[in-house]
Amino acid sequence: MKLLLLGATGLVGRHVLARALADPRVEAVVAPGRRELAAHPKLRSPQVDFDHLPPHADWWQADAVVCALGTTMRTARSEEAFRRVDFGYPLTVARLARAHGTPTYVLNSAIGADARSRFFYNRVKGELEQALAGQGFESLTFVRPGLIGGHREEFRLGERIMLMGLTLTDPLLPKRWRLNPAPKIANALLEAAIGPAPGVHVVGSERMAGRRTSG
Repeated sequence: MKLLLLGATGLVGRHVLARALADPRVEAVVAPGRRELAAHPKLRSPQVDFDHLPPHADWWQADAVVCALGTTMRTARSEEAFRRVDFGYPLTVARLARAHGTPTYVLNSAIGADARSRFFYNRVKGELEQALAGQGFESLTFVRPGLIGGHREEFRLGERIMLMGLTLTDPLLPKRWRLNPAPKIANALLEAAIGPAPGVHVVGSERMAGRRTSG
């Protein structure tokens, strides 16, 4: 299969990319981004401006899209900028991929995604899920992790403290609220793309709880 991967340099996206390149079921990966990635025989990494994506690029046609794009309010610095990255970019990608015949879309969403939420972050995630459901994909999967475990290039003090606390209390928590290791999230995203089921599906955080997997 041919996979179109967005967010390949992020915490979860890096694991999706590594797994996809190592998986014999994946013949080719296209990972557009702001910078070119390390060369690999199965990888194509066109450099793009997400505010001006090329509508007629041949690589929009794929067997599946995995979208792991995302930012934080601290990085975005405004609600408008956050919405552009976490709502606008994934939706634009979906529209372009679908227009070129791509049948499957898998989104790395969030545990609290709800378009009616009073929390901005959760509301944006929920609004994106609603918008994606209207794009006509044959298979659409929302992977909803809780707090993500793994090493980020960007230092986040508050998240680091929460991770330390959850590591200590993880065995005592309900599965829904346990730490979700980035490799497990990546595996859920990739498997939903490789083996798509018709309709709309949700992979909850409880299915990704547990110790870190290899990769």
